[in-house]
Amino acid sequence: QVQLVESGGGLVQAGDSLRLSCAASGRALSSYRMGWFRQAPGKERRFIAAITWNFGNTDYADSVKGRFTISRDKSKNTVYLQMNSLKPEDTAVYYCAAQNVGEKYDFWGQGTQVTVSS
Repeated sequence: QVQLVESGGGLVQAGDSLRLSCAASGRALSSYRMGWFRQAPGKERRFIAAITWNFGNTDYADSVKGRFTISRDKSKNTVYLQMNSLKPEDTAVYYCAAQNVGEKYDFWGQGTQVTVSS
């Protein structure tokens, strides 16, 4: 089992920045890919960004490319999502998730709300 706890959400204005954190525990993450997803009201949960724990390879959705940056701190067992130039359409609940090699994203955090006002 991998336990994930997100933090860092809040209410900001358009153009502001936020950094989300996802603290992981319970298992060594060397074989995992860590992802961020978001779910806006009335919409499906969508992929935002991912990073491989061991090598730090990253992947982004087109909607956030150039504005969001995913990173991880192995010493703190924490994944971050730096969000810059926020837009009202970035408003959503943001979730952290963990995916082991060859498996789905099986472990999820509880989510953190991000609200961007215009």
